Amino acid sequence: MLIEPNELGMASDAIIVDCRFALHDVNAGRAAYEAGHIPGAHYLALDTDLSGPVQARGGRHPLPPADVFAQRLASMGIGPTTRVIAYDDSRFAFAARLWWMMRAMGYRPPELLNGGYSGWLTAGGEPQESTPAMNAAPVALDLAFSGACGIHDLADLQAGGAALVDSREATRYQGLEEPIDPVAGHIPGAVNLPWQGVTSDNGRIGSELHLRQHWGDLLESESIVVYCGSGVTACVNLFSLAVLGRDDAVLYAGSWSDWCSYLDS
Repeated sequence: MLIEPNELGMASDAIIVDCRFALHDVNAGRAAYEAGHIPGAHYLALDTDLSGPVQARGGRHPLPPADVFAQRLASMGIGPTTRVIAYDDSRFAFAARLWWMMRAMGYRPPELLNGGYSGWLTAGGEPQESTPAMNAAPVALDLAFSGACGIHDLADLQAGGAALVDSREATRYQGLEEPIDPVAGHIPGAVNLPWQGVTSDNGRIGSELHLRQHWGDLLESESIVVYCGSGVTACVNLFSLAVLGRDDAVLYAGSWSDWCSYLDS
């Protein structure tokens, strides 16, 4: 599930995907990619490639139609069995979204670069500015995202005893601040496990012991649903669960931004 920076040179069979992005500046990720990236890497942006059009419901980063996403992957030569390595520079915040989306469509899940782009530079990586050629693959058909739920499914899951995990920062969970969405607070019944707790400050995933301590007794829950602000950083928590062997947890895809949209209805 992870690959170290010094192992990239031995991954000649993989397609590398740069997922760097900044929520405060939607152009920053592509600008960073064009200024320098891991040789051979293609670029996918959260707002245009890893999300669909924003609507009245569905949250700030709704999932794109599965067939549209499959076409985008195929344009880079990625099919269901292709080996993919994904990275960002935000402690897996955006690379984990790609990991979840590909896995949810039944594709071979990407390996995430431990330590991200900065870790690769620290290990002696030499950036490339040129964009690699596209070698298209056949488009996979009849796809859908599994392992996700909407607000009505969430209510049923909670009624059935599912543990609900809010992945946002504690101040947002507690309703002390809300810099993005129109309403502060959290979904009733949710417990708070901030997604940043999965990694160290330098973007490296914690040890198995650290991850087990992060999840605590929740790891033994019969079912787990995870959300964040818009279904992006929750994927970091979901990735950590999969590392620990819990690959059955569900993403509330619209997350808090979707849940808020129903408060005035």
